[in-house]
Amino acid sequence: MRILIVDDERPARDKMRRMLAQEPGISAIEEARDGVEALERLSTFAPDVLMLDIQMPEITGFDVAASLPEPAPLVVFVTAYDEYAIRAFDANAIDYLLKPYDQVRLQRAMQRVRERLPQRAVTAAALAEALPAVAQLLVPERNGTRVVKVDDIQWIETADNYVILHTAEGEPLMRQTLAGLLDKLGPRFIRCHRRAAVQLNWIASIVNLEKGDGELLLRGDARVPLSRQYRADVEARLVSLCK
Repeated sequence: MRILIVDDERPARDKMRRMLAQEPGISAIEEARDGVEALERLSTFAPDVLMLDIQMPEITGFDVAASLPEPAPLVVFVTAYDEYAIRAFDANAIDYLLKPYDQVRLQRAMQRVRERLPQRAVTAAALAEALPAVAQLLVPERNGTRVVKVDDIQWIETADNYVILHTAEGEPLMRQTLAGLLDKLGPRFIRCHRRAAVQLNWIASIVNLEKGDGELLLRGDARVPLSRQYRADVEARLVSLCK
């Protein structure tokens, strides 16, 4: 079992880590200092469980839970506020730990997690080839957080340690690797260039260039590079969508 502790307070993360160290069956524990970092860690750490605080700067625990890709990690909300309990279970939380909790209470939560892990494994296998359930991405910006609908993303471009999400409404910058984001978004997107990927249903046509390279003309007239290395895969996926 792999657990990601998400809390903006260091003492709270330390306490959770100490208590989890006494629980059996845990192979790895890592930490995130806020919701933004938690979402970044999903593709690199691939946790089975999130021990998730609710009140955090920029992105709340509920925002994180709503943005999890399928198969989503199991979520245990950990908070000092009891007024969020109903909303937490509406968000499909496994449990709701109210601070300050003790080892006995944590053990009960972990038992519930263990009972649900086999079901999550079955769900993961069933969804291996299915479209992900994540419908939106949360992109932190200087004055707040932008909600970007996945359906609106036409193509994605790398920019150092970031990706640019090209939409009709703008081009927000997200701290994420292209490979990690594609793992989250699933088969509706395909890499078409070393530095680019495209959402298949936005492609209108393929324009031929020299030496086997090309361009993808998208609905809305955007042009995306198509290298010969990826051209056969893109064409095969387009053909499969027509069947």
